[in-house]
Amino acid sequence: MAAQGKGIRNFVRQHVRQTVREEQKESMAIIKAPPKQPKSVTIQARVEESVKTQLDQYAKFIDSTPSYVITEALRVLFKRDDEFKAWLGQHASDQNQEQIQGEARTKIA
Repeated sequence: MAAQGKGIRNFVRQHVRQTVREEQKESMAIIKAPPKQPKSVTIQARVEESVKTQLDQYAKFIDSTPSYVITEALRVLFKRDDEFKAWLGQHASDQNQEQIQGEARTKIA
């Protein structure tokens, strides 16, 4: 009786796996849509020549671009700096007010 129960469970598992595979095949596109890229802006910064060289080398090392390295490095910095996060929390309302005032000036002009 126990062996028969295992056989039924195995049959059900196989059936479920097969059904899931068939559903995945039906819903999978041959060519996937590219990931949505977040809006980006251009910034200019002056750095020491050695920093620029290392930036380029690091980008090459991870098979990416200097822009990607800078973006990710800044994200890590902002995420890990607890003192900055506290400061940002205290100044977030000031920044929001400045942004709203700047948008109002843009609409008027």
